[in-house]
Amino acid sequence: MRTSQALLSAVPLVLNILVISSSIQAQATRTWVSGVGDDVNPCSRTAPCKTFAGAISKTARGGEINVLDPAGFGAVTITKSITIDGTGTFAATLGSTVNGIIINITDAADLAKTVRIRGLSLNGAGSGLQGVKVIAASKVVIENTVIDGFRDGVGVAVVGAAQVFIKSTVIRNNSGAGIIVASAGNQVAISDVAVIFNGTGLATSAGGTIVSFRNNIIYGNKKDGEPTSSLMQR
Repeated sequence: MRTSQALLSAVPLVLNILVISSSIQAQATRTWVSGVGDDVNPCSRTAPCKTFAGAISKTARGGEINVLDPAGFGAVTITKSITIDGTGTFAATLGSTVNGIIINITDAADLAKTVRIRGLSLNGAGSGLQGVKVIAASKVVIENTVIDGFRDGVGVAVVGAAQVFIKSTVIRNNSGAGIIVASAGNQVAISDVAVIFNGTGLATSAGGTIVSFRNNIIYGNKKDGEPTSSLMQR
């Protein structure tokens, strides 16, 4: 009888171990998305996921999501160090009425807190909020990306303490600021970037700093200066 009771009491522990082991195994260092994928897949190259949100849960911290073919892969909230790379394809995110990409890494175990966004097209479809909204991170790199049509908000909004490097990117047709750097501790470096046809080109406030500005085009924006209170509240 005691042996049976001991075995029964051990069953929940064994099940928990199996669940944890399965969860760990499910996270790969490199995952893949495709327009004909499915988020129930393991996000491997031969069985890709369909959205960035589906792939990120199956990608290990510090890993990379790659794009197999041209498609739209949906808005995503990033809560761990990761790279999303659409280089070589037309990798798009439609951010109608929402934020395209939110970066909010608060896990103390994630020491790097680093995000790389490369080769994407973020489209606000005339009603999006922010193209990329950085709430919490250590380092963020945005490269070779187009951020367009976030008419209810901002192209890139850095609202939490972070170092952000934006390179070879076009930020256009956003009704708010092309780039807004808000609150003390934020540092943004901008290189080979076109900020065009936005409501405000560049805006800083409350100690946010643009620490480097090289070989950029600022053109056709309605104004450049401090953001309005409505921009800060989004």
